[in-house]
Amino acid sequence: MSAFNIRLEVMNQLESKVDSLIDQFLIPVEKIWQPTDFLPNSQNETFFDEVHELRELAKELPYDFWVVLVGDTITEEALPTYESWLMDVEGVNQHKKDGKASSWSKWVRQWTGEENRHGDVLNKYLYLSGRVDMREIEITTQHLINDGFEIGTDRDPYKNFVYTSFQELATYISHNRVAKLAKDYGNKSLAKMCKIISGDEMRHHKAYSTFVDEIFKLDPSEMMIAFKEMMVNKIVMPAHFLRESGKQIGSAFEDFSNSAQRIGVYTGQDYIDIMKKLITQWDIANVNGLNDQGEKARDYLMKLPDRMQRINQRIRIPQEQTTFSWVNPAVVNS
Repeated sequence: MSAFNIRLEVMNQLESKVDSLIDQFLIPVEKIWQPTDFLPNSQNETFFDEVHELRELAKELPYDFWVVLVGDTITEEALPTYESWLMDVEGVNQHKKDGKASSWSKWVRQWTGEENRHGDVLNKYLYLSGRVDMREIEITTQHLINDGFEIGTDRDPYKNFVYTSFQELATYISHNRVAKLAKDYGNKSLAKMCKIISGDEMRHHKAYSTFVDEIFKLDPSEMMIAFKEMMVNKIVMPAHFLRESGKQIGSAFEDFSNSAQRIGVYTGQDYIDIMKKLITQWDIANVNGLNDQGEKARDYLMKLPDRMQRINQRIRIPQEQTTFSWVNPAVVNS
């Protein structure tokens, strides 16, 4: 039997648990927060006063902070790419069978519904702040959706769930750090907004991590090999094709990443720490039932963090601020 037939069998077997995991890790629509909860309400008589206060507080935020907040927003708004990718994963099957949608496709849709609020609230905040060039941001967002992404998972559910487990935790760290910085600059409303987004990301991380846990119980060797292969090829960020108006695909990502590292929002050390957390979380050292390839993959994974740590110690991040079309320094510094 081929590896993908086994993966499909595992996905079908796990599907019976997905509905309970939806109940465990996702929040019903009527109970979860919505963007309007954190923004001036246009129906209120005090709307313009609230917008004025938002804009005044926004003036305290420095250039690299805005670059990172914009990049995070664009990444969130490229959600159509992530949903369409996950819907194509082996075993998800968005088409109804016997008049009923699969539980996997139900998960993807409801996860997407929660994620959609993130880009929505951040975009509205950026628009109201008056500190950024919304048209340039919109151009970059459309480019990123048009360009898609290539994360090295193909349709393999094992690799995709390693990716999402890692990426949701990375996004939690990023939003949580932005929240802390916003609070330090006295912008409590933005801090609260980013903090609650980070909470969503942590719930989503726990869900995807649970999927991997369950796969390890059913197909330990192939799951271990998939984890190892994702670490060999490295986890690329979902916005790795980021570009500005008129520029080449991917040309803006490195400078955006450097901005995030300069202000401590997401760093090379965070990448290593996430890797360590997943190795511990999935109890890689004690997984039973591995074949020879699985044992070799485990050996590689257990040694990898120390190897990455040595490499990371030699990396130096440019300290020069890069100017982006999204954020005019003259406006931010005024």
